Amino acid sequence: MPFFIYMKNKNFQPIQEIGFSSLIDKISEYDGKENKDIINGIGDDASVLSIDATRALCTTTEIFLEGVHFDLTYHPLHHLGYKIVTAAVSDIYAMNCVPDQILTSIAIPNKYSVQMIEQLYQGVDAACKDYNCQLTGGDTTASHQILAVSVTATGIAQKDKIIYRNTAAIDDAICVTGDLGGALAGLRILMREKEHWKNSDNQQFQPDLQEYEYVVKRQLLPSARLDFVKDISQSEIVPTAMLDLTQGLLADCKQLAVKSGNGAELFTPAVPISLDTRKVADEMKEDVDKYAFYGGEDFEMLFTLNKDHVEKFAEVFDDFVVIGRMTQDKNKFIINTGEGESIEIDL
Repeated sequence: MPFFIYMKNKNFQPIQEIGFSSLIDKISEYDGKENKDIINGIGDDASVLSIDATRALCTTTEIFLEGVHFDLTYHPLHHLGYKIVTAAVSDIYAMNCVPDQILTSIAIPNKYSVQMIEQLYQGVDAACKDYNCQLTGGDTTASHQILAVSVTATGIAQKDKIIYRNTAAIDDAICVTGDLGGALAGLRILMREKEHWKNSDNQQFQPDLQEYEYVVKRQLLPSARLDFVKDISQSEIVPTAMLDLTQGLLADCKQLAVKSGNGAELFTPAVPISLDTRKVADEMKEDVDKYAFYGGEDFEMLFTLNKDHVEKFAEVFDDFVVIGRMTQDKNKFIINTGEGESIEIDL
């Protein structure tokens, strides 16, 4: 049906009314012909395809659009190349799998030079080397206005080692690696400096970002948690459910609860936030908790553990904290502020 007919139709519903999570739920109904070898399809960090009795192929894809996901005013192309690979690799790690190959597809406007695209792929190459995987192909085409880059990652895992996001149990501890909100803090600094540049007569404006190095790096050059996946492989105790943090703690934790059919309770004071991130929030006169709850792109791991296994797991991997628990009320998401107040969100 032509677009103008949809616009005249009274049941035209803007996507923002339901959000992208609900949109994904709707389009997941259109999943083609069932394949008995597909163990897991839409709804997790990666799809899972059975290879043989013991192995499965995990596959994920990401897309980055100029002006939506990155701004080349402050995002160097080689950093961008690294970041797009990190995003895909992080999804594979979230399945407790390691990637073996990367494919990239790119749509290029005429305003970009050969040298600029080479810089992008230098970043892709560096990330592939760091994550021990090979760039094996993709597609290249022209674009009228914006740069668009898509990346696909695959990895082979033992079926019994794969960790899904729908397998958390009631009373499991909700845990997170690293610290949260740093990526958004870095973005806020970069956006502020861009405004200074736009309002400056000096077009060679070079901001001094050394003071904000940690948060800026979290935005421009994030790293996926390979160390976490490696340590899981050495542990007798493994997470009961897992996903990577890309949409913000609240959105991703809701996914963990909904997919597992449980409720969730978070303790705000337990959420790990670095001093660098807190400093930026103070400068911006903003609530630092919102950086962690809504920021996204931290590429840390959100996972659940049997509550009796937390201390034992910490002997193998100690860069994590418990920030909440899974509850039996599958319709509620409770946030305890630590100030005698709790906020309840419907799931």
